[in-house]
Amino acid sequence: MEIRQLRHFVAVVNEGSFTAAARAELIVQSALSTSVRNLERELGAELFDRTGRRVVLTEAGRALLPQARQLLAGAAAAREAVAQVTGLGAGRLAVGTIQTLTCVDLAAELSAFHRELPGIQVSVREAPVEELIEGLRAGELDLAFLAPDARQLPDGLAVFGTWREDLVLVTAPGHPLAEAGRTLLRDLADEPFVDFRAGTGLETAVRRLAAHCGLERRITCDVTQIGLLVDLVRAGIGVAIVPRRIGEASGLPCVTIRQPEPGRAIVLAGRAPRPRNPAAEALLSRLTGAGPAAADLPAGRRAAAE
Repeated sequence: MEIRQLRHFVAVVNEGSFTAAARAELIVQSALSTSVRNLERELGAELFDRTGRRVVLTEAGRALLPQARQLLAGAAAAREAVAQVTGLGAGRLAVGTIQTLTCVDLAAELSAFHRELPGIQVSVREAPVEELIEGLRAGELDLAFLAPDARQLPDGLAVFGTWREDLVLVTAPGHPLAEAGRTLLRDLADEPFVDFRAGTGLETAVRRLAAHCGLERRITCDVTQIGLLVDLVRAGIGVAIVPRRIGEASGLPCVTIRQPEPGRAIVLAGRAPRPRNPAAEALLSRLTGAGPAAADLPAGRRAAAE
């Protein structure tokens, strides 16, 4: 049994299909399928039920999954130790994020990080808050941007940075509220809403805000993608509450909400007390404003930076 085979097995579970797993692992699908088949042959049991359209774990697969994750976490710790000695010339880094992150330009930050440490392979997972927290706890993610909405993070996790995002109401062009430019939250009782699916960070923040004001929203449509939410609002199906930067980027009218002025906290979290992965530590320093000075880089990387 090889670590590579276990990583391919867990990738299929995480990504939901062999095709997506191969893409995430940067290999062709046939190679990944062969790797998983070889693992099944060595274990003497099928790990996935392949009879339906979706990939489903068998009982043997469910039994293997926690053990595989534990072994991969141990292997990752070994790689991280080697990467620390070799000066971050190689390694892997996994970052999680909520879909509606706007307070940090993650693409720009990762681009700058790549220029400084081109040998680090970065994986980004976009998921609801609870899935990101579980990814951190399982060791599958090194860092994650969360919208915990005042919830306490589980033991073993820590917050390394906090940002605030303002929320606004977006409407279709020509909507009466668009001309007014501002509204009270409690005055939206008659408005149909487009919303994110229950349990996502944005949906939770909006639901708690509405409950605080005694507003019972009428949800006409719920979605899982912010782009579709914006399109539905533009089509006039309903209004929505989104981060200000998303509203402004959409080109839709952005209506300021008064009493209360809505917002939500975004945190950057990871395993306490600090990331053990040196690549994650380097990215954390950049994201929290302590960016790596040339003098702090190992000799090989310092020469590249200069």
